[in-house]
Amino acid sequence: MKKALIILLSMAAAGCSKPGGDAGGEQDGKIRLMTLDPGHFHAALVQKSMYPQVDSVVHVYAPEGPELKAHMSLIELYNTRAEDPTAWEEKVYTGDDFLQKMLSEKPGNVVVMAGNNQKKTEYILQSVEAGLNVLADKPMAINTEDFRLLQKAFAAAEEKGLLLYDIMTERYEITTLLQREFSRLPEVFGTLEKGTPEDPAVTKESVHHFFKYVSGKPLTRPAWFFDVEQEGDGIVDVTTHLVDLIQWECFPGQVIDTSDIELLSARRWPTALGISQFRKATGVENYPDYLLKDVENDSVLNVYANGEMNYTINGIHAKVSVKWNFQAPEGTGDTHYSIMRGSKANLVIRQEKEQNYKPTLYIEPLEESSEYEEALKTSLEKIQASYPGVELKKAAKGWEVIVPDKYKIGHEAHFSEVTKKYLQFLTGGGMPEWEVPNMITKYYLTTKALEMAKAND
Repeated sequence: MKKALIILLSMAAAGCSKPGGDAGGEQDGKIRLMTLDPGHFHAALVQKSMYPQVDSVVHVYAPEGPELKAHMSLIELYNTRAEDPTAWEEKVYTGDDFLQKMLSEKPGNVVVMAGNNQKKTEYILQSVEAGLNVLADKPMAINTEDFRLLQKAFAAAEEKGLLLYDIMTERYEITTLLQREFSRLPEVFGTLEKGTPEDPAVTKESVHHFFKYVSGKPLTRPAWFFDVEQEGDGIVDVTTHLVDLIQWECFPGQVIDTSDIELLSARRWPTALGISQFRKATGVENYPDYLLKDVENDSVLNVYANGEMNYTINGIHAKVSVKWNFQAPEGTGDTHYSIMRGSKANLVIRQEKEQNYKPTLYIEPLEESSEYEEALKTSLEKIQASYPGVELKKAAKGWEVIVPDKYKIGHEAHFSEVTKKYLQFLTGGGMPEWEVPNMITKYYLTTKALEMAKAND
């Protein structure tokens, strides 16, 4: 079922507090999921695995249509696969009043959301106000008005002792994990540089594609995915991952307040798609009326999926950018670039042709010496204590971090890792005190960046 990330909103001032809520079905200690309006395949990816704490019966509340059909097809695919099949039992309600039906029946205690982002923030607020925990796909807010609703939802969740959380899968990608771990070794990394707007201390860039394959099959996107009023501009969508990683890597375990952020610049630009590309990605013959505002010359659809922002976080200069193309070249896929600049070395993730389009981490010292090499090899033992099998190989500049295949589980598997973490929060008494304020700051930044980018159009 769809386990979009539920933000843990209930925390005591000094730490964590136990989540609660008035949803039914908790007597046996089981977590019971409800999937609300699953318009994005991320909802199904939450259910690609089973979890011992979670009841196998999932209640789905959604309008009838191709999006629900696609969701159910993926669940059926997971249930019937030859290796390690799941055993989900979906109970579906498709009346026009599906939202109110879910809020009144409440057969579960966790709502999973991944779909049309124009409706999502209101869904989150109503669910929390009804006493339900929420696990929501990103983004949870796509504009300033949504951000204000999200603040209300967090406040309501705190008052009711509920968990509201968003799905940050990129925290579980192995090269990102190792970049974070090496940055915490002063003998290897030194200290994080301050940087400048022209040469930030931290840069994260990602490239994505409208047409792709999911679970081995071509992904059919809903037509509304190409409407930024429903999906959100790129600068408030994928960038949530990148902003989250900067907070999580550079300031681990620290509360980041909105006052710790200064937005310096932001811009956005469109990806132009032809009608044949739109048809291939959606299976829809013609542009719906709500997309005509973005169509020029009767056929070219401009999607504002690309965005960039420059800002400081606790005085550290950071840059985030996201780009969307139609389809990746054969043998490639979405790509990621990341650099953390330290006083002793730069930690760089590259994912280009030289790396066979696989994310690869490099340690590039500012000054190479036998002393540094010895310190690096000694520090590697600390990394290997948590990640056995990780090794170093001399590269053209510095060292390449060699990662065993067992850690390269892939993007789809990261959803189960996020879900497991969320379940720990839900059953173990709460989440760390920094999670909620840092989520609020993240969406404050992305929605402010959109405001600035639009003003600069």
